[in-house]
Amino acid sequence: MSVWNYVVTAHKPTNVTHSCVGNFTAPHELNLIVAKCSRIEIHLLTPQGLQPMLDVPIYGRIATLELFRPHGETQDLLFIATERYKFCVLQWESEAAEVITRAMGDVSDRIGRPTDNGQIGVIDPDCRLIGLHLYDGLFKVIPFDNKGQLKEAFNIRLEELQVLDIKFLYGCAKPTIVVLYQDNKDARHVKTYEVTLKDKDFVEGPWSQNNLDNGADLLIPVPPPLCGVLIIGEETIVYCSASAFKAVPITPSITRSYGRVDTDGSRYLLGDHNGLLHLLVITHEKEKVTGLKIELLGETSVASSISYLDNAVVFVGSSYGDSQLIKLNLHPDAKGSYVEVLERYVNLGPIVDFCVVDLEGQGQGQVVTCSGAYKDGSLRIVRNGIGINEQASVELQGIKGMWSLRSATDDPFDTFLVVSFISETRILAMNIEDELEETEIEGFYSNTQTLFCHDAIYDQIVQATSISVRLVSSTSRELRHEWFAPAGHSINVATANTTQVLLALGGGHLIYLEIGDGVLTEVKHTQLEYDISCLDINPIGDNPNYSHLAVVGMWTDISVRIFSLPDMNLVTKEPLGGEIIPRSVLLCTFEGMSYLLCALGDGHLLNFVLNTSTGELMDRKKVSLGTQPITLRTFSSKNATHVFAASDRPTVIYSSNKKLLYSNVNLKEVSLMCPFNSAAFADSLAIAKEGELTIGTIDDIQKLHIRSIPLREHARRICHQEQTRTFAICSLKHNQSSAEDFEIHFIRLLDDQTFDFISTYQLDQFECGCSILSCSFSDDSNVYYCIGTAYVMPEENEPSKGRILVFAVEDGKLQLIAEKETKGAVYSLNAFNGKLLAAINQKIQLYKWMLRDDGSRELQSECGHHGHILALYVQTRGDFIVVGDLMKSISLLIYKHEEGAIEERARDYNANWMSAVEILDDEIYLGAENNFNLFTVRKNSEGATDEERGRLEVVGEYHLGEFVNRFRHGSLVMRLPDSDIGQIPTVIFGSVNGVIGVIASLPHDQFVFLEKLQTQLRKVIKGVGGLSHEQWRSFYNEKKTVDSKNFLDGDLIESFLDLGRNRMEEISKAMSIPVEELMKRVEELTRLH
Repeated sequence: MSVWNYVVTAHKPTNVTHSCVGNFTAPHELNLIVAKCSRIEIHLLTPQGLQPMLDVPIYGRIATLELFRPHGETQDLLFIATERYKFCVLQWESEAAEVITRAMGDVSDRIGRPTDNGQIGVIDPDCRLIGLHLYDGLFKVIPFDNKGQLKEAFNIRLEELQVLDIKFLYGCAKPTIVVLYQDNKDARHVKTYEVTLKDKDFVEGPWSQNNLDNGADLLIPVPPPLCGVLIIGEETIVYCSASAFKAVPITPSITRSYGRVDTDGSRYLLGDHNGLLHLLVITHEKEKVTGLKIELLGETSVASSISYLDNAVVFVGSSYGDSQLIKLNLHPDAKGSYVEVLERYVNLGPIVDFCVVDLEGQGQGQVVTCSGAYKDGSLRIVRNGIGINEQASVELQGIKGMWSLRSATDDPFDTFLVVSFISETRILAMNIEDELEETEIEGFYSNTQTLFCHDAIYDQIVQATSISVRLVSSTSRELRHEWFAPAGHSINVATANTTQVLLALGGGHLIYLEIGDGVLTEVKHTQLEYDISCLDINPIGDNPNYSHLAVVGMWTDISVRIFSLPDMNLVTKEPLGGEIIPRSVLLCTFEGMSYLLCALGDGHLLNFVLNTSTGELMDRKKVSLGTQPITLRTFSSKNATHVFAASDRPTVIYSSNKKLLYSNVNLKEVSLMCPFNSAAFADSLAIAKEGELTIGTIDDIQKLHIRSIPLREHARRICHQEQTRTFAICSLKHNQSSAEDFEIHFIRLLDDQTFDFISTYQLDQFECGCSILSCSFSDDSNVYYCIGTAYVMPEENEPSKGRILVFAVEDGKLQLIAEKETKGAVYSLNAFNGKLLAAINQKIQLYKWMLRDDGSRELQSECGHHGHILALYVQTRGDFIVVGDLMKSISLLIYKHEEGAIEERARDYNANWMSAVEILDDEIYLGAENNFNLFTVRKNSEGATDEERGRLEVVGEYHLGEFVNRFRHGSLVMRLPDSDIGQIPTVIFGSVNGVIGVIASLPHDQFVFLEKLQTQLRKVIKGVGGLSHEQWRSFYNEKKTVDSKNFLDGDLIESFLDLGRNRMEEISKAMSIPVEELMKRVEELTRLH
C-alpha cells in the first residue's frame, strides 16, 4: 500500500522571488539577502564576489522581505511576512553565525477576502510602523514603540478595493502611504494617506493624481532630498510629488522589478518582461526635479528582483531564468550593451514539464526538464552524482596499484603514471603526441609488484616493494640508494610522502625511514602486538612535506592507532568495533578542519574530526558507501581538496559549510583512482575499472549535476522516444518584430544525445501544443509521437476546437501520419490498451487506430465519458482511468470491454483545483492542487454500499508549499537491488520554483519509526523566526486547515544528520535507539535522492 509517504527535496528551490541589500551581519559588512520562496540565503559581499554565509528553510512561502533599521540599532534587521499571515523580525547573531528571532506574530483576520494582487508589506522609512495589505479594503498597521519594539497590530479601513501597489513616502512628518488603485471603470489613480497612530485611522494626504497610464503598476518612493514617487506605467513613467509632475514616454513594456542605484534616489534600474534593463535618471537642480531620462543598458534574465550592490555590480534575481551577477560598464561592448555577466546562478524554475530517462543505459535515471519561460526557456538535464568525462582509455587487466609521479620536485605537472600488477610494474608517460605510452624508469624494480611510490625531495622518487625501498633520481632515473627489509621479513604495507616512509612488515613490525639527498635513513623500528592492515602519513599540519602523525589500521583487535613521528609514541587508540578490518586510512583537511577517514572491508566508512596537536579523535560518524572494500585517495579540483573512495559504488567525499558530503560518481565499479595532472590532461584522474584504465576530468563537485540547453523559446511539454533516440517538445516563441506581439507554436524533434533540433513542425496560427505522448497502437509495430493541441482564440473563454496529430520519425524527420479534429483543447493524451485516450475540455474520449482501405491510418472515436468541468490531468493503469479536474478534485473511471464504454466508478467529493495527478498503486492516487498541497485518495472497493464504493476516501494530506506541475514515476539514483532502499517505489515531482522532489512510499513499520523521529526533531529543531513546522505542513485551503497525515517531511528528518552530537544524543535518548543506528537509518533515506 502506498498510503505512507515520505516527501523529500532533491533539488532546492532556485527561483529568486525577493532580494535586498544592507548591513545585516555587521555594521560595516554589505550583505545580499535572497529569498527563494521558502528559503533565505545570506551572502557577504567580498572583493572576490559573493560569499555564502547562511542558507536556511523558512516554514512558509515568503510574501515580503525587507531590511530596516530601528532607532538605536547599528545594523539592519530583516522583516519577513509569509503567505499564510505569519511574520517575524530576524537579527544576525555573529557568535553562532545564525539568525535569531527578535519578534514574531500572526496577522491573519478571521474574516476578510484575500487580495487578488498578492500581499503587500511596507516599512515606514523612519521606522514608525510596518504596513501590510493582506485583505481587500483593509490596511494593517504594526506600530513600533520608541525602543524599536513592535506593539499590537490594528486594521484601518481602506476605501480602495482594487489596490495595485502601496508604498511609504519619504520625508513626511507623519507616516504617509501612497496608494495606486483601479476604480470600477478600470481607470487608475494615486492617492496619499497619513496614518495617525493615536486615532488608528487615515487622514487625507498632501496630494493625489487621477487618470494615470492604464498599465500603471508599480510605485517607487524617492528618498530625500527629492522625495515624491515614481509611477511606472506601460507607456509612460511619471514623477509625482506635492509640488511637481513630470512625465516621460517609454517604449511599451511591462516593468517587473526595480533597483535603486544611489542613496539619494536619482537613478534607478528597471527590468522589464523581455529581460531588458533600463536606467531611469531623475534630473534635478538641488531639490527641484527638472525631468526624467531613460536609457537602455542591455539584456539580462527576466528580472524578478534587482539589487544594486556596489561598484556597478548588480544582482539580478530571476523567476524565469538563471539569476545573474552583472557589472554595468561605462562603455558599451561591440553589440552596444553595457551589461557584462560576471556569474550565473542556475534556476530550474518554472519546471512546466519533465521526463525521466536513462540516456546512458546504466540504470541511472536522469530528469530532463522544460525550465524557464519566454526568452529564458531551456531544457535542463539533471542527474544525481558526479560525471567523469573520459579523455583516454586503454585495456589493462588486473591493476593492483596506481601512482602519478613528476620528473622534478618543482615541476607543476605529473609525467609518469606507475601501474602495478601482481608480478610486474609498468610505467606509462605522456609522449609528444599527448598519448600514453610505456617507458622505463631504470632504477625501479619492474618485475615485481610495487606496494607504493611517491615523489620525494631533491628530485627523487621512492618505490617500495615487498623486499626493499628504492630511492631513484627523477631526472637521470637511476637508483641512488636502497634499503632492504630485515632477513626473513617481507614488507606488507607501505606509504610515503616527500620526506618520510612508513613500512609494515609481517608480525606487526613498523619501521619509519626518512628521505635525504640520495640516502634513506632508518629512524625507528617498533613492534606491535598484531599485524598491520593499512597506513597513512599524509601531511596535514603546517609543513606540507612532513607529517608529525602516522595512522595505523590493525588486524585482530580491529582498531586505528595514531603514533607521533619521528619517535613513534602511541598517541591515540580507537577501537572500531565489529569484525571487519580497516582496509584504508587517510588523514586529510577540508575547509581548514582535519579529519581521519577510515574505510572498512565491507564498504563502511568512519570519519573522525582530528585534533592535530593532541591527536585526539572526536565526532565519530559512520556511513555505508558500498558493499566492497574501499580505497581512499585525495585529489584536487578547482583548488579544493576532495577524497575519492573507490569501491563498487565510487564516491567523492567533499566538504561544504564545514559538513562532510558524499556524492556518487557515475561509474559502475572503480577499483583504484589516482590524480594525474599532466600538461595534456590538466586536473585529471586516472581510474582503474574492470579490465581498463581511463583518464578523465571530473565535473563540478556537487550532489546534483545540471546541464543547460538554452532554447531562447519556451518549452512547455516534453517526451522521450527510446526507439528513435529522440525527444519531442511543444514550444512557443514570442514574435516581437511586428506591431502586435503574437506567439508561434512548434513541435520540435531533438536528438537525445546532442540535444540539437533535427526537425520542426509549425502549428497553425492561434494553435498551441497542450499534450505530447510517445506510444504504439495494437496491430501496428511502429512507434508514434501523438500531439494534442488547442486553438486559443482571443474571443473564446474555452477553446472550442483542437487537433490530435500523429507523427512518425522517419530518417530523423517528423512525418505527419494522421490528424483528427476535436471539439476542444486536448489537455492530456495517454496510451490505453493499444488505443489512444484523450482528455478534451470536459470529456474523456477513446480513439482506435484504424487501417483504411488504401493502407493509410486514422484515429476513430470509440467511446467517451462526460461529467467533468475541465479534465486536465489523466493517468491510466490497466482499465482504470484517474482524472484530475480543474476544480472537482480526482475521479476514477473504468473502461468496460464488453460494452465498449467508460463509466465513473468513484470520486473525491472535495473541491480541489488540481495541478497534477499520479497513480501510486492500484488503490492509491496522488494529487497536487493550487494551494500548494499534496493529498492521496484511496479506492474503497470493500465498501458495503454503492455510496461508499463510489467515494474516494482521502487518506493523506500535506502542505508542500510548492506548486507542482507534473509527477512522474522514476528515480534519480542508481537502484541497487541489494539495498533496502532499492525496493521502495518513488515518484518525482517538478515545481514552479524549480524544486525537484521525491515522494517515496514506505513500508508501514518504517513510516511509524520515522514519524516518531519527526516528532522528536520538531521539539529539538526550532523553525527560523519561531515559525511552527507542524502548522507549515498542515493541509491548508480557503475552506479548511487540517494537520498533515500519512506524509513525512524528509527534509526535516534528514536534517538530523547536520545536528551536533549532543542534540543527536538527546533525540536518541527520547527514541531509545543508539545514535549510530539512527544515523544509519537516516543515511539510507538520503540514498533515495
